Amino acid sequence: MTGVRVLVGTRKGAFILISDSQREQWDIHGPLFPGWEVFHIKGSPGNPDRLYVSQSNDWFGQVMQRSNDGGKTWETVGNKFIYAGTPDTHQWFDGSQHPREFKRVWKLEPSLTDPDTVYAGVEDAALFRSSDGGQSWQELSGLRQAKGHLWSPGAGGLCLHTILLDPGNPNRIITAISAAGSFRSDDGGQTWLPVNKGLQSNYELPDPSTEVGHCVHSITMHSAHPNVLFMQKHWDVMRSDNAGDSWYEISGNLPSDFGFAIAVHAHEPETIYVVPIKSDSEHYPPEGKLRVYRSRAGGNEWEALTHGLPQSNCYVNVLRSALAVDSLDPCGV
Repeated sequence: MTGVRVLVGTRKGAFILISDSQREQWDIHGPLFPGWEVFHIKGSPGNPDRLYVSQSNDWFGQVMQRSNDGGKTWETVGNKFIYAGTPDTHQWFDGSQHPREFKRVWKLEPSLTDPDTVYAGVEDAALFRSSDGGQSWQELSGLRQAKGHLWSPGAGGLCLHTILLDPGNPNRIITAISAAGSFRSDDGGQTWLPVNKGLQSNYELPDPSTEVGHCVHSITMHSAHPNVLFMQKHWDVMRSDNAGDSWYEISGNLPSDFGFAIAVHAHEPETIYVVPIKSDSEHYPPEGKLRVYRSRAGGNEWEALTHGLPQSNCYVNVLRSALAVDSLDPCGV
């Protein structure tokens, strides 16, 4: 398509926003699945008309949907997410072990090349893959072998919310879990390593050598530099230059280093965006001013972007999937 499409999941349903390259006027389609919480809606890079949706409802549970025509029509697909092998446990808030139970799909990530292959990150945390367009799902259970019994839920639950596919290495997958940390597979999801060296969570994890237990909120990468990762952690904005083997802080002059969302410019791999939130108990922008902060130096040096954003009495939150960029020139945020 010559313009831009924004796929939006809300507690009221899903919406599809379409504009031309000027992005001044938008056609809004929806709500789709009205009355349902849409945790994620994602299009296939290999076929933009192929869309996947994860919807959830307190009464009717979890439902997966697929569209083959850009959202004009939908069909229900497979919804059986069964953990492989003997059911295991994870750490609960009080440190005890708690049975792992499937609740919902948080994240969908279609293959970069095959529209029928799609990954799903779920709560309680695990990674599933479908190779038949979502009709059936198989767990990549090796992820839970990476000290899964020590993973504990964050405030939103024990959710696998980030899936990154390396465009230069089809065997590499990077995931992030709240509150367990980040993990990497270099063999297509069969085996996994925690990649959290350098992360600091002094209150929850006083031992700096602890491999899992960090509350990672989001990770992003630029396709041209897939070894460079940018992370918004519970506190701290972090960077890795070696695919997660080690991390260092780049929060710099941000007014708060707490937040949920992070994005990288489509054409400038060292330009990144975050939305600082006041704290983990006060989920709104500092001073009630909604500001997107941009670094053109890969972190540490940040400038506030405020034009068109409310600069007084704004007490909203911006969650991890609510910040995105398009591929047009100039890049839209």
